[in-house]
Amino acid sequence: MVGPPLTRRAFGRLATGLAAAALAGPAAAAAPHGPLAQARIAYYPFGTAPFPYDGDKPDDGTPFLDTTGNDGRVGHASPRGGVYYADQTYADNRVLVALPVGFDLRRKAAIVVFFHGNNATLERDVVGRQKIMLQLQNSTLNAALIAPQFAVDARDSSAGRFWLPGAFAQFMGEAASALARLWGSHGARAAFAGLPIILVAYSGGYNPAAYALTVGGVGRRMRGVVLLDALVGEDDKFAAWIAANRRSAFFFSAYSDASAAGNAATMRRLATRDIDFGTRLPRQLAPGTIGFYKTDGVDHDDYMTNAWVDDPLTWLLDRVPGFPR
Repeated sequence: MVGPPLTRRAFGRLATGLAAAALAGPAAAAAPHGPLAQARIAYYPFGTAPFPYDGDKPDDGTPFLDTTGNDGRVGHASPRGGVYYADQTYADNRVLVALPVGFDLRRKAAIVVFFHGNNATLERDVVGRQKIMLQLQNSTLNAALIAPQFAVDARDSSAGRFWLPGAFAQFMGEAASALARLWGSHGARAAFAGLPIILVAYSGGYNPAAYALTVGGVGRRMRGVVLLDALVGEDDKFAAWIAANRRSAFFFSAYSDASAAGNAATMRRLATRDIDFGTRLPRQLAPGTIGFYKTDGVDHDDYMTNAWVDDPLTWLLDRVPGFPR
């Protein structure tokens, strides 16, 4: 079951109403006997969310919360954004948890995990501006959606708790419980806990993505990685992950001038390891696919909805085989 694509206006009304309803009582939802007739969306607080985080930074071992204001508030000095205080920028532990219309846990399914970029919030940007739930809904992929909040509306790409070894696996374990709750059956947790993961990162989402891949601990559950104008750093980590998983997973990075240098560096690293990759749009995103694609004349800020096509995430998810909705 796919159904006709939703318009953005129709989905905006749907998401607003469903989010409010889901927050009021998603645990009471009954497990469906077939494909979902209505989307289910909730914002759950996670104990394993990226933030709050009061540990160290992995690059130099210094405390993440490295600044104290005159009023005693602690914060983090971001290289590009200045000082952000923990109680305002790094205190939101909510995670967007969603199931699209037509999702069916009885069929082969996956979990799409989305890492937003800088200056973003879940409601305004992930659901509203970037249209992530809409793009999943309008694809043919039978997949759930998980999207954690990182630094709130800030120029900061910090991964927080996801810097820690095994933390992403713990997060996905909690995500399985949240998805089972939203599905309407706590007994479904084991099924959600075994679903393959497709990790999608935009812009500043590169940093948590790099650590989720290399120290996150989910192993072969990671079916594929999509970077949308996101490879601006950590090219060594992405290249190492590709080298170790090039037969069991896919990797695709589309980019504008904003992340051209990071993509070029990653391709050079792969070439030195004699790892083949493509530079055209893929026909399929199957295990073993490794691709990079340069888009010209595209605004980085609009990349999630206007790249080589409108709604590029829908275009890409339609090319992941094996999970038809």
